[in-house]
Amino acid sequence: MYNYVLRRIGFMTVTLFLVTLIAFAVTNILPGNVALVILGPNANAESIQALEAQLGLNRPLYVQYFDWVVGLLQGDMGESLRFGDPVVGLIAERLPRSLLLAVSATLVAVALSIPLGVYAAVNQNEAPDVTASMFAFVGISLPIFLWGLVFILIFAVWLNLFPTSGYVAPTEDPVGALQRLVLPAGAMGFALTAYIMRMTRSSMLEVLSEEYINLARAKGMSQRVVVLRHALRNAVIPVITVIAFQFSYAFGGVIVLEEVFLWPGIGRLTLTAIQSRDIPLIQGCIIVVAVIYMLSNFAADLLYAYFDPRIRYGGDS
Repeated sequence: MYNYVLRRIGFMTVTLFLVTLIAFAVTNILPGNVALVILGPNANAESIQALEAQLGLNRPLYVQYFDWVVGLLQGDMGESLRFGDPVVGLIAERLPRSLLLAVSATLVAVALSIPLGVYAAVNQNEAPDVTASMFAFVGISLPIFLWGLVFILIFAVWLNLFPTSGYVAPTEDPVGALQRLVLPAGAMGFALTAYIMRMTRSSMLEVLSEEYINLARAKGMSQRVVVLRHALRNAVIPVITVIAFQFSYAFGGVIVLEEVFLWPGIGRLTLTAIQSRDIPLIQGCIIVVAVIYMLSNFAADLLYAYFDPRIRYGGDS
């Protein structure tokens, strides 16, 4: 297990290095001049050149990249051109809000998808299975932001149950925070449910056809014991990976959904940075989102190895 973890950490390190290269390259080939964006369209050439020298934009790109990576290793992402504050502080303020939304949405998805997937597999080709498959098809077809609009229309406009936007810190007003979390987390959770449910159903069908399941039934074990104790434990292994990917997808999806619900997280911060061409802030947001992706997949790898010992004992290449 120790060697397995070390290999995964090595892969993450290489991936993060490639992400820094891509983030730096992409933000430096964007059209426009950063100094001109800061000074405004009426700035003269001397002022632009002076600001470029002050920001270090006149240095070779490889020098800028090296200095930026050294800063990252020291926890310094630079200062936001839009806000004038350290990028680390801006991200640290908004990251917990996005994590709260993504985690809540994933919990909603898991709570709905696994029971639905198991129920559909046990009732294969019957009405529950057909209904669940239709729901999965609709869920996959609709993008996250459209789910958000549907939830706003039903639960805020028609039923007037929840507010449509805003954020309240749970430490200040737990009830108000929950009220504002329900719609975005529910919308994202429904969007994620279809993927996890389909994998749960497929995995359960495969396990239920195994010989040891038939043997358990032949011994007189109840359907409940066979499904929950024997089949589900083995079927959940590939589902774990899908849940991790869906959490990553949820965290990436907050960029759009936060704008729909005016949720002040890292998604809206990223959009503001892009609109303002705030390169240090764009780079910082890209790195943080990439790290969240890698950590969630790393957690999935560890859980996968825990449930399937063949992986940690050399089963994977």
